[in-house]
Amino acid sequence: MAAFTQRMAPILTLWLAVCLSGALAVERANFKTCDQSAFCKRQRALNPGESPYRALLETMELTNSRLTLQLKNDKNKVRLLLELYRLQGNITRVKINELKPLKPRYEVPDVLIREPPTEPLSLLSQDENGVVLSLGAESQRVIVSALPFRLDIMEGRDVLLSLNSRGLLAFEHLRIRKDTQADRETEEANLEDEAMLDEKDEEGMWDETFKSFTDTKPNGPTAVGLDFSLPGVEHVYGIPEHADSLRLKTTDNGDPYRLYNLDVFQYELDNPMALYGSVPVMLAHNAQRTTGMFWLNAAETWVDISSNTAGKTVFGKMLDYVQGSSETPQTDVRWFSESGIIDVFIMLGPTPKDVFSQYASLTGTQAFPPLAALAYHQCRWNYNDQEDVQSVDAGFDEHDIPYDFIWLDIEHTDGKRYFTWDTNKFPTPKEMLQGLMDKKRKMVTIVDPHIKVDSSYKIHNEIKSQGFYTKNKDGGDYEGWCWPGSAGYPDFTREDMRAWWASMFAYDQYEGTMENLYTWNDMNEPSIFNGPEITMHKDSKHGEWEHRDLHNLYGFYVQKATAEGLIQRSGGVERPFVLARAFFAGSQRYGAVWTGDNAAEWSHLKISIPMCLSMGLVGIAFCGADVGGFFKSPSSELLVRWYQTGAYQPFFRAHAHMDTTRREPWLFGPENTALIREVVRQRYSLLPYWYQQFYHTYHTGHPVMRPLWVEYPQDPATYTLEDEFLIGRDLLVHPVTEEGATGVTAYLPGKEEVWFDIHTFQKHNGGQNLYIPVTMSSIPVFQRGGSIIPRKLRVRRSSSCMEHDPYTLYVALSHQRAAEGELYIDDGHTFNFEKREFIHRRLSFANNNLSSVNLAPAAHFSTLSTIERIVMVGATRPTKATLKTADGQMSQLEFDFDASMSVLTLRKPGMNAGTDWTVMLQ
Repeated sequence: MAAFTQRMAPILTLWLAVCLSGALAVERANFKTCDQSAFCKRQRALNPGESPYRALLETMELTNSRLTLQLKNDKNKVRLLLELYRLQGNITRVKINELKPLKPRYEVPDVLIREPPTEPLSLLSQDENGVVLSLGAESQRVIVSALPFRLDIMEGRDVLLSLNSRGLLAFEHLRIRKDTQADRETEEANLEDEAMLDEKDEEGMWDETFKSFTDTKPNGPTAVGLDFSLPGVEHVYGIPEHADSLRLKTTDNGDPYRLYNLDVFQYELDNPMALYGSVPVMLAHNAQRTTGMFWLNAAETWVDISSNTAGKTVFGKMLDYVQGSSETPQTDVRWFSESGIIDVFIMLGPTPKDVFSQYASLTGTQAFPPLAALAYHQCRWNYNDQEDVQSVDAGFDEHDIPYDFIWLDIEHTDGKRYFTWDTNKFPTPKEMLQGLMDKKRKMVTIVDPHIKVDSSYKIHNEIKSQGFYTKNKDGGDYEGWCWPGSAGYPDFTREDMRAWWASMFAYDQYEGTMENLYTWNDMNEPSIFNGPEITMHKDSKHGEWEHRDLHNLYGFYVQKATAEGLIQRSGGVERPFVLARAFFAGSQRYGAVWTGDNAAEWSHLKISIPMCLSMGLVGIAFCGADVGGFFKSPSSELLVRWYQTGAYQPFFRAHAHMDTTRREPWLFGPENTALIREVVRQRYSLLPYWYQQFYHTYHTGHPVMRPLWVEYPQDPATYTLEDEFLIGRDLLVHPVTEEGATGVTAYLPGKEEVWFDIHTFQKHNGGQNLYIPVTMSSIPVFQRGGSIIPRKLRVRRSSSCMEHDPYTLYVALSHQRAAEGELYIDDGHTFNFEKREFIHRRLSFANNNLSSVNLAPAAHFSTLSTIERIVMVGATRPTKATLKTADGQMSQLEFDFDASMSVLTLRKPGMNAGTDWTVMLQ
């Protein structure tokens, strides 16, 4: 061990030197291109139109819930098994596996929330060329063509989506290496045809070297790939995480988009490189329909995108139209993964929200966070000691800036031993936590999944003694180099390991903790400083499976185990809050994510918007970016603009590298402190609306922060917008992300809509590009006419301090002089809402009456909060305003009317927020 430590010390020193220098950018040579990935290169070498696969229709079996038939590769005679399912909710599932694999191939567990329920399939017709199946709806059907194999999903005369239409299905079968005659005889015994024996091995099939790392491949080549065609589609989205545009680009002239969870130091922008997380879900959209594809594979995956309209200018498209070009736009997508099987869910919409609900039915919805988690978080690598924490905490009070969470990075531990405290710097953690609790504030500490190899460290000893570490290819405990030095990596794919990990968050195990301490899982890709591509060797072992089979699941499992630990420590009462850097499909069930190690640059501020929008489209609603940028030091202008942007993104946390100058909000002069204070207070006043949006995403899977096209799917002007976004349906935000900006142009959608500036109440019609002059205090935000948004205007030091404060209702009238909204209230932190302990009310204005009615009569909860003010925007002056309460009592309300802005303010109506009432205007 001493020799290993000495050998690895220079690597850690070099890595720390890189990490501590904010001036360096990503070292591209550390990460593979497609040409450096043997399976990617093989897959890309395949030529369209040369599919060797045909469907053996005589093998077809159709039961009530599924169709199966065999596919035969006419070149090597290997047979595959195709399974097709019609699932509830307008979803079609297609699985392809080897008919008789030499051993089982990996199928992703734990991501689906249940085995998806099926609906009946029925045979419409069959001949020697193919079969036609009904998907329930009379006009929706699946056509399976035999030679070459192809699958089309149609509605009426329209092809919605085709599989293998370009003939790029590729399935590398398991085989025995032909090194010895004995091996050849063994394989011959398992084959019905000699053709497979004639297949030639290519470079990289049985071992592969990248830089100084050799990946042994005892299973040989195991890649799978399939192409999909989307007629009529020009816009596709999703497959995060990439620092790239919201609308995915074509990849014909470069690398495919890569999905492989990696610790990428200060990542580059506008390219398809892999980053920390992977969600293999893509949405396709046009004015008629939205569809989705979910490629359920956790191995390294690449995605190629091509389009027959790519590169055409607007003029070129107009010329096509004038000349009567009949070419239908089409996008072709090709997925390929290093191992596993093909398991794809085709979500047929037809609306964007239908696709969100369909995906949520498969992988679940965003965990409903504690309300405080939606407030402001203050973080740094690192707050030095308890005195530093107390000083920062006092600084927020002194400067009248609210916050809810203060965070501690890796330096708070005893030598990077997680679940411990540095007793010199944090001698009395409970006393520190109690001081925060007295102010109704909270803390987050980091718990990373690399465990210091140290025989005096309890956590390491228990994991080792129970055999819970991931193994190397030779069967020993896998060790890599990370922050503690030599580290082991728990095998989070094991349920018993996850249960043990969860138990370590108990208050009697994680000493010095209290109920106001929550958790941050960083480095969970996993990050390994001396590993290939800064991660784990692919030939490491998780039981019978190689790491290559499930790499992208590792971070998912870490966050899952941690969230379960926080729930268990409270006896199942309290909702957890866990932030993780690496993620996969389904990670939304366990907490929040952020965009990783960004930089204090204007371009990184801008890219945070499409990055979080992309995550929301694939179920991960709780997303944010490090405010101010993690690396480098921002100018005061950039910092203010980042606060103004971050305050309107779901996860709102400032964070900074240890090598940057301190940047608490009051360190940039009184003027900038006031600007930051104002936008943080805006966030707190809107917490009732944010909380309501997260309640809805928990139930529906609809994103909280969403692109405009989600709400205006037939408006092509919205399809590529990525510098503005909606929060829910009713708030439109256009942050200022250009240095020295004196104005921005915002697109206000909806020709029948009206939008109101939330700061000035100025009215603007929809369906226009609006130029907005800005100053440093400006963040353009608009409320949709026809909506009612609750706010709390008495901003206090933390969200919990505002629990019983009164509401102000902002009623923005539509052209039809109507509006509606909701008010949701619960205790803000427990699972009691699942026991119907909440208030959920419909607020509506029509015919000059504003009313509150109960949306959940079976629910029961009480609140001390009242309605202290009603602000009606776009209103006319009434002669009187009368309040009618649930008991029939009538009273006259005082009001003011600003004729210049058409704003009516009803003062002190005073009714309880949880009761029925009506305000009548005359």
